[in-house]
Amino acid sequence: MDDDAADAEPHSPPGDGDQPAGDDGQPREERDQSAGDDPTTAPTEGQAADDDPTTAQTEGRAADAETEIPADVRKYERFTKMDGAQYDRVNEFLRDRTYITAREWAIARLCADFRTETGVEMTKIGENLPELIPFMTDTYSPQAVNQARSSFEDKVTQAGATFLYGAMSGFFTADELDDLMYEVTEVAKFLLEVEGVDLAVAEELDAEERISSVMRDVRQQSAELRSEEVECPNCGHTHTPDASE
Repeated sequence: MDDDAADAEPHSPPGDGDQPAGDDGQPREERDQSAGDDPTTAPTEGQAADDDPTTAQTEGRAADAETEIPADVRKYERFTKMDGAQYDRVNEFLRDRTYITAREWAIARLCADFRTETGVEMTKIGENLPELIPFMTDTYSPQAVNQARSSFEDKVTQAGATFLYGAMSGFFTADELDDLMYEVTEVAKFLLEVEGVDLAVAEELDAEERISSVMRDVRQQSAELRSEEVECPNCGHTHTPDASE
C-alpha cells in the first residue's frame, strides 16, 4: 500500500491525506461552499436577514452538534500544542524521523486512550476525529480507524526488528550504539511532549539510563550468541567476544 496516497473516501482505508470526498465524489469543502451559493436558500427580496429561516436552522444544527459531542471528547487535551498545525507539516516531520505517518500516529494514540474493557471505541474516534486532533479535518469510518491502527502496529514491529538486528549484529560499537540510542530517544521524547506528556528532567535521565543499560545487556548477550553459532571456517575455533568492547 502506498502510504502517500490521498484519502479519497473516509469509509475506505485512507492513506496519509485527511480530506476525503463526499458520496457524490465532490470534496466536502467545495460541496458545502456551493450549497451556500444556492439561490433557493437566499432570503427573498424585502425579507430581513434576521427572519431568514435557514439562519435559524443552521444555528440550531450547530447547537445540536455541540451537544452531541461526547463529554470525554470535549475534555480530551492531547495534541493541544499543535493547534493550528497543518497535516502536511506534521506528516513531513514524522516522515523525516520515523516510519509512521501523522494519521497513523494520531489514531494510534486515540486507540490507546479510548480503549475500554470490551475494545477500542473506533466509532467514537472516527466520528469525532476533527475535534480530537487539530490537524485532522474530516471524519473516518471505524474501518479506516482500524486500518490506521493496524498500519501503525505493523510499522512499529518492522522498525523494532530492524533496530534490534542492528544492535545485535555487531555493526555498532558500544559507543556508537549509545549515540544511536540517544538520538532516537530524543525524537521519541519530543513526540510524547507534543502529545501533552510532561517529562521531568529527573525522569528523562532515569529513563535514558535504564534504556542504555538494557541495550548494553542486549549487545553483550547477542555477542555471546553470535560466538556460539559462528566458528572460524579455517580452524573451527569459536571466538569469545569481549563484553567490554
